[in-house]
Amino acid sequence: MTTALTTAAAFDGRSVAFAGADVCREAGFTLPEGTERPVFEDDVWDFTDVVGLPVQLALCTRRFDFAEITDERWRLVGKELVLTMLTPRHPAVAPLPRAHRTALHLRSCAGHLDELIRFCRWLSEQGVPGFAQIDTRICDAYMAHRRYILDENGEVVGENSPGTRRRAAQVVVDLVNYRELFTADRVPADLRPWGGATASAIAEMPCGRIENKTQPVDTAVMQPMLAAALFLMSSLGPHAVELTRQIRETDKLSTRKAPGLRAVHVAPVVEFTELLNEYRDTCTPLPMLADHHVADRLANGWSPDDPLLAVATGVLARQAGITQFEARWMRHLRGPMENAVASVGVKEVFARDAAAITTADTTSVLPWTVPLHRLQAVALVGIVRTAAMIVLAAASGMRASELMELRIGCRRLEEPVPGLTRYRLASKVVKGQPLGGTDDEWVVIEPVYRAVELAEELHDDRQEGALLFGRFAFSVRYKWFRNWVNSPAGRRLGLAPIPDGQVNLRRLRRTLALEMAYRPGGVLASKLHLKHITVATTEGYASRPGGAQAELLAEVNKHESDRNLALVLEEFRNYQQGILPAGPGARSLTEFFASIDEKLDPATALAPKTQRSDRDVLNLLTKRAKVLHLGSANYCWFTDPSRALCLKLAGTPTANRPLIGMCDSARCPQATHHPCHRPVWAEHADRTEIFLGQLGTTRKTERARLQGDYDRALRVIAEIDIANTVDEDSA
Repeated sequence: MTTALTTAAAFDGRSVAFAGADVCREAGFTLPEGTERPVFEDDVWDFTDVVGLPVQLALCTRRFDFAEITDERWRLVGKELVLTMLTPRHPAVAPLPRAHRTALHLRSCAGHLDELIRFCRWLSEQGVPGFAQIDTRICDAYMAHRRYILDENGEVVGENSPGTRRRAAQVVVDLVNYRELFTADRVPADLRPWGGATASAIAEMPCGRIENKTQPVDTAVMQPMLAAALFLMSSLGPHAVELTRQIRETDKLSTRKAPGLRAVHVAPVVEFTELLNEYRDTCTPLPMLADHHVADRLANGWSPDDPLLAVATGVLARQAGITQFEARWMRHLRGPMENAVASVGVKEVFARDAAAITTADTTSVLPWTVPLHRLQAVALVGIVRTAAMIVLAAASGMRASELMELRIGCRRLEEPVPGLTRYRLASKVVKGQPLGGTDDEWVVIEPVYRAVELAEELHDDRQEGALLFGRFAFSVRYKWFRNWVNSPAGRRLGLAPIPDGQVNLRRLRRTLALEMAYRPGGVLASKLHLKHITVATTEGYASRPGGAQAELLAEVNKHESDRNLALVLEEFRNYQQGILPAGPGARSLTEFFASIDEKLDPATALAPKTQRSDRDVLNLLTKRAKVLHLGSANYCWFTDPSRALCLKLAGTPTANRPLIGMCDSARCPQATHHPCHRPVWAEHADRTEIFLGQLGTTRKTERARLQGDYDRALRVIAEIDIANTVDEDSA
């Protein structure tokens, strides 16, 4: 291997290990032909054109500017440190005992460089002349500096996140781990900051295995947001596509660079007269200036009462074939224009004759939008595009990086059997994959497919292979979306306001996973068919077991397992308090709970150890939790497939899962009813009673069927009430 200098005394400005290195070649990056390649000695390493970088990677993250480290020795250390992280197999790096064994992503390297720049700046402010003077006291001081947030008076007002603290600790740990490789300056050989603990331990990073730190979107926010997004996509989407076409056509004619325009030096009275006559003949209002241009005219001395104040004279000039309107022409053209304004008026250019739609609250029918200026029209198209993005993210579970890799033409439509349609989206998985990502396909439901179709139609460049969304800031787009829904424009369409609450793509993915795992119904089930989402995700898992949907389904299964354990524990606690289950399977479940209760009784324990905590109880309940399946009106304890009524009715007695949609819980020996199911049965009884009252005397067959359903519902309700009432009396 190439050996670094043992002291910094012989430093001549060149790295011993990496002098003259081609950075991209060493890191294994591919660049297009003719692209300038960064060399180790360059102060700026530009990776902008590296082939295969994810779309999500911001342009600023692709440029490493080492010039921000003012000390030349430390700047060289920064270059050496970054290149070692990009090239763990380099002959000078591989022998280091504590070096990374896998190459870090460019984003991670950029984060390490940013923290090193910050650390070097702090050392300079503290008067530390070199890394050789760093000791544990300085390390502790820097951690304290990065741990707390100070106000302008130097008072502590909060703490930085564990992630920020981890980066601060990691920069010191890296200087220790790679010290043998550095040429110009090094930390002392005996430095062991924080007793050799890892950066995560120093930063007190919470363990992700204990709890997912990403919280779901609050239901009070999710419901109106998803409702608004679906309404905009379905009701406003087709009209927004036409509005987009109108904007493009108008821009072609209104630009000063449009072909056929000419510059004139005298007032074009003839051309304007013909144009204004055409406006009067067709009863078309003159184009209106946007409010900010009107404000400019007022600031330049125009009278607020001038009838031409809001007329877009520049647009009229280009429609007349002239490059721009000269102010000196006004005295020649004012008369004809004022006559035209008096005859046809002035109005916004876009969506003048908007089609009528039914509002979201179904209370009225009105034009889908009011007339708009150009910027307002562009903004409205952007709002509809964001609505499609929200539906796509909320119902597919795709990550931000995967959404940004979508391209025009990514939709795949299959019909494996007549009448059965499968919708797919082609994209790339970036997270955890080699540079360039891995091609993957998502099996999705139709609303997601339609959302992508709408986004393609709203795209400025419909060329096959163009990025569908490109790199975007979802938090900014969502803020615009929410502000529009809560504005008079959203209220006009009957949209419910969206309350404050954090929404991002990670939270949407987490919400989808929890909805699929925890609820037979819920927010998504009320707006989208949750069963279809589950089926699509399962199909995607079966299609590509190692793909992105497999990861989402694994997350769903984990949540489902946690949910089942929590429900079984809750029912066991109910049993201990005398709240018993009802239904055909109640006796079996009660006997199981009784056996568990005996094991928890210290008096009957065969050994000194007793189970007292919820964790110990859950260990005893785990096996039963694995066979729990949720129905909308019952719990199914699928312990014996041969006893499952649904499988007998379907003729599949050997299946390993119940057909919960075919469940007749009033007769199945593995079904139980609990107090949480009583409202469902009560609502069913009330509705059936109403239907019975509306049937004529001649509809005897239907009456008999409904009467049977009604009697069954009343019987189930009575059993639930009796199970609780009897137990309360005995208590």
